Amino acid sequence: MECDKCGREAVMHAAYSGLHLCKTHLCVSVEKRVRRRIREDGLLSAAATPDDPETWVVGLSGGKDSVVLTHILAETFGKDPRIDLVALSIHEGIEGYRDASLDASEELTRELDIRHEVVTYAEEFGLRMDQVVEDDPEGMAPCAYCGVFRRDILERYAADLGADKLLTGHNLDDEAQTALMNFFSGDVKQMAKHFDASLGPFPDRAETDRFVPRAKPLRDVPEKEVALYAHLMDLPAHITECPHASEAYRGEIQQLLLEMEESHPGTRHSILSGYEELAELAALRHRENGDDDSEFGECDRCGAPTARDICRKCYLVEAVTEA
Repeated sequence: MECDKCGREAVMHAAYSGLHLCKTHLCVSVEKRVRRRIREDGLLSAAATPDDPETWVVGLSGGKDSVVLTHILAETFGKDPRIDLVALSIHEGIEGYRDASLDASEELTRELDIRHEVVTYAEEFGLRMDQVVEDDPEGMAPCAYCGVFRRDILERYAADLGADKLLTGHNLDDEAQTALMNFFSGDVKQMAKHFDASLGPFPDRAETDRFVPRAKPLRDVPEKEVALYAHLMDLPAHITECPHASEAYRGEIQQLLLEMEESHPGTRHSILSGYEELAELAALRHRENGDDDSEFGECDRCGAPTARDICRKCYLVEAVTEA
């Protein structure tokens, strides 16, 4: 196969666009989509200046998605005095897994010369995920615990680091899967949160000191293209599945989407595009109904915003440590 752009040997065929692309044009295509998403989402505030730069915290796990995102952001904004990039990695305490991905994260941040912060479950919560899996007091999948703990750390440390934006490496497949899961479950509130968290206008932090606005600049790029980009650019990504991964429902949705994409190229893009419109409508409806942050109080244990007396994170930490 020849590249449709230059005639050189193609490394991939994007069925949804019909294009065959060589190494150079595949990498350029990925970078363009990320930068376009940053521009269209208005990620860089007009108020950011060299004298008063914005801080962008990037969740860096060491996997392909976060490594590619961090690399592109550093290549794009690494010398921009209006932006301070900070990589934030989390060690969950999974023997034989997270150490390797942290090594990859440290190698990448050294090469890119950006600040790198590492936080551990052991230091924050006094537990490790291996312990959680062994005890499992709530009878839940490991990912259910880990998701709560990771979100708490990302949000708290992003705020502590003075972040104006929190960026994560969710790709097109991730977002299309989440869209279908929320739609199939009829979870309108979660749709509204999706818009508020990653798609809505980015307010000043002074106006929203409870939550650091989130962004997902990779969400237009299919997972396989992210992986291929990491390989072609020889990035230090640790591409190994977590040994405790057990999201059975997401796995079913993933397989369904793969089959649909193979039969109907462009399905993932269509799902995400339609979902974003629904999410915006859901967010507007909930705001009109008063279903916003005003309903949140503070956790009696840690002070985090929550609709309960004790936030989900503190409840699960206590359940595990007292098991």
